[in-house]
Amino acid sequence: MPLTIPNLLTLFRIALVPMMVVAFYLPYPGMNLLAASLFVAGALTDWLDGWIARRWGMTSAFGAFLDPVADKIAVVVALFLIVQADPTPLMAVVAAIIVGREVTISALREWMAAIGERMAVGVAAIGKIKTIVQMVAISVLLFQHPKFPLLALPLYETGRWLLVGAAVLTLWSAAQYLKAAWPLIRDRQ
Repeated sequence: MPLTIPNLLTLFRIALVPMMVVAFYLPYPGMNLLAASLFVAGALTDWLDGWIARRWGMTSAFGAFLDPVADKIAVVVALFLIVQADPTPLMAVVAAIIVGREVTISALREWMAAIGERMAVGVAAIGKIKTIVQMVAISVLLFQHPKFPLLALPLYETGRWLLVGAAVLTLWSAAQYLKAAWPLIRDRQ
């Protein structure tokens, strides 16, 4: 395992997840802000490790494996926290869509790699937009404030609808991945 700066940042991102969970459940003022901040730090670290890896040629097979794992761990755990704090059918269905898509596309990518066609299901622009909307929504929902401090914006409700939007984008991006892979799936039958 090459311990490059990007790989160390990815490992750090994984280490932030249990800290986020602890902060989320601590009964002290400001812990919800800390939990959201840890999630945001992880999201920014995700961008940073990718940028460093590409910029300075520090990409590795281990990094290519670990980076999406770290992303999925952070998102899935955060969604569990959100659904536990807001156990409504809407939040449960939205979380199930997002988690279901992550599992499905991960399995699809693994299968495509096994048949030597990994590049047929590369990251699309809609996937990047989905990720941004999802990260903002999760951060807002972990923050758990009904209104934006200093303004009268309905922050939590905005976060809920952003997560619904992320679920719609999730389905759209999954459909694009499946459409790209379908000829290969059909030909392998």
